Amino acid sequence: MKKKIVVLGATGTVGSKISEILLNEGHLVTLVARHIEKLEKYRELGATLLAADITDVDTLTSAFKTADAAFVLMPDHVKAENVRAYQREVTGKLIEVIQNSGIKYIVNMSSLGAHMHEGTGIMAGTGEQEVRLNQLADVNVIHIRSAYFMENMLRTIGVVKNLGLNGTAADGDHAIPMVATRDVAKVAAGYLSNLDFNGKVVQAVMGPRDYTLREVTGLIGKAIGKSDLAYVQFPVDQAKQAFLKNGFSEDFVDNLIEMATSIKTGFMNYQKRDNSTTTSTTAEEFVNELYLPAYKAI
Repeated sequence: MKKKIVVLGATGTVGSKISEILLNEGHLVTLVARHIEKLEKYRELGATLLAADITDVDTLTSAFKTADAAFVLMPDHVKAENVRAYQREVTGKLIEVIQNSGIKYIVNMSSLGAHMHEGTGIMAGTGEQEVRLNQLADVNVIHIRSAYFMENMLRTIGVVKNLGLNGTAADGDHAIPMVATRDVAKVAAGYLSNLDFNGKVVQAVMGPRDYTLREVTGLIGKAIGKSDLAYVQFPVDQAKQAFLKNGFSEDFVDNLIEMATSIKTGFMNYQKRDNSTTTSTTAEEFVNELYLPAYKAI
């Protein structure tokens, strides 16, 4: 049966894939983004495109009123002077939209580590959003707690090409769950189309197994013909200056680095791995199918 579904963040790495899945299944999908130019390709698949900010209560309320379900998330704001205040504003506006519209099913993009409410940088705001959404009466909410995106490795292609090494501010030898965003999108789209959840639920999506950043760097090196490609944990000050030079606010950078450096504490490994939380795409498949073409294109 066709569902009316709203997807926020439809231009994002997960939202775009959810959109494509749902449209190909024949659902009536409204795609929301601040800049809808990137979504024009979905019109021919039957999508309704809506240009709106995530804090635009009136516009989103109107869209949610006629929907069976909606996909929501906490978008990054790299120029936010106070990240937590921004996150709380976004959550507050979403709650207002949900309450005003009367929508009954929400699929929330969360993250592993959302059980922690401090010491994890940006993730702390994601955890707070879960708690606040759980307080909604008569609304079914499922929190998709995703593992570390394999696609995050695409962000350091420039480092690999320019410096001949790979690196972030995170520890390279602490194994964590990693997942391909296409697998996350498949899980989320399934809940949006089936509406087979009740109350407040957590669904972890953890990829095929745990990897270290050094291990994935080795896979990348093999794929690009640099078998000696090394992973380097950058000093915090060095990493911070690089982000600041790219125009990120200092508070956002501090939150980003706290998230990266706290990975070693184990907060990403809290969820139980079993058949219901394990997905299929391996890091080897990601590197060969997505990273390598992206690397060659730059």
